[in-house]
Amino acid sequence: FLVNFVHDTSSRERELQESESCKRARVAPLLKKPTLDPFDINNYRPVSLLSFLSKTLERAVLGQLSCYLSQNDLLDPNQSGFKTGHSTETALLCVTEALRTAKANSLSSALILLDLSAAFDTVNHQILLSTLSELGISGAAHAWIASYLTGRSYQVAWRESVSSPHALTTGVPQGSVLGPLLFSLYTKSLGSVISSHGLSYHCYADDTQLIFSFPPSDNQVANRISACLADISVWMTAHHLKLNLGKTELLLLPGKDCPFHDLAIMVDNSLVSSSQSAKNLGVTLDNTLSFSTNIKAVTRSCRFMLYNIRRVRPCLTQEAAQVLVQALVISRLDYCNSL
Repeated sequence: FLVNFVHDTSSRERELQESESCKRARVAPLLKKPTLDPFDINNYRPVSLLSFLSKTLERAVLGQLSCYLSQNDLLDPNQSGFKTGHSTETALLCVTEALRTAKANSLSSALILLDLSAAFDTVNHQILLSTLSELGISGAAHAWIASYLTGRSYQVAWRESVSSPHALTTGVPQGSVLGPLLFSLYTKSLGSVISSHGLSYHCYADDTQLIFSFPPSDNQVANRISACLADISVWMTAHHLKLNLGKTELLLLPGKDCPFHDLAIMVDNSLVSSSQSAKNLGVTLDNTLSFSTNIKAVTRSCRFMLYNIRRVRPCLTQEAAQVLVQALVISRLDYCNSL
C-alpha cells in the first residue's frame, strides 16, 4: 500500500510539473518599431514563447473550436483576425470598398481607428468563460479552456538574464495559438454597441475600424461619433479593457463633389482630431484613397533594402541574393497590393 501511495503521489507531482511547464511562458520583449526609444518599456511588445507541446495541443483544440463556431455561425462576420480565408488584406479591402462606395454616392465618410492598451493582457477570465458558455461551449471543452487559462505564469528574458516566475491571473498569452480566437470571442459583443449608433465596423484581432458615412448636410456627425466612442469606452471598462484615445486616429474622406471640412471628436475630455493620413494594419491610408503616401513609404523602404543588399552582393551566391530580395523587397511590394 505504501509503495502504491508513493508511486501515485510521484505520478501526480510529475503530472503537475508537466502541466506547469506547459503553462509557463518566457516573455521576450520586442521593440514595436525600430525608430522607438529602446529605453521606454512602453515601446515593447511582450511576446510569449510557449512550449512546443503546449502549442501542439492548442492547435488541436483550435481546429475543433473553429469548426464548431463556423458550423453554428457563431463567429462575428466583421472579424477577419485569424479566420480561414481572411487576412489583413481582406480586412483592408472590405474597409476601402465601403469608403469608395460611399464616395461614389456623394457621401463623406469618417474612418476611426481604435487603439487598445495591452488588450490581450487584460482579458478577464471569468467574463471570457461566461461568454464561451453563452456560445454553447460546455462540459469537458469548457473545463479544458478554464484549465488552459488558469494557473499560468511567465518569466521575462532579457539578454542573459531571466526573472523569477510570476503568476498570471488575467489575459491570454501573446504568441499562443488559441489566444487570438479567444480574444475575438471575448470582444464579440462590442459589435452590437457600435451598430446601435448607426456605424459599421470591421476588426482584425484587437484592431477595430469604425466607418460612418453621411451626407454633407448632416451637422450631427461629431455628436453621433462622440456618443458611439463614449459607449465603446464604457463597454471597454466593463470588460477590463482600455481604449487609448491618445492613439486613436480619425480620417475624414470627403465624398464626390463634397466640400472638405475638419472634424474633431471630444470623448472623456480627450480630443480626437482628423488627419490627412493614418497607418492601418501596415498600410498608410490617405483622405483621398490615392495611396500615394503608402507608395512613397514602400518605395523608400524597398530602395533602402536594395541598397544594403547591393553592398553585400559580392559576398553572396545568386541563390542567397535571390532569397534576400524575395524576403526583404518582394514581400513589401506584395503586401496588400490588391488595394
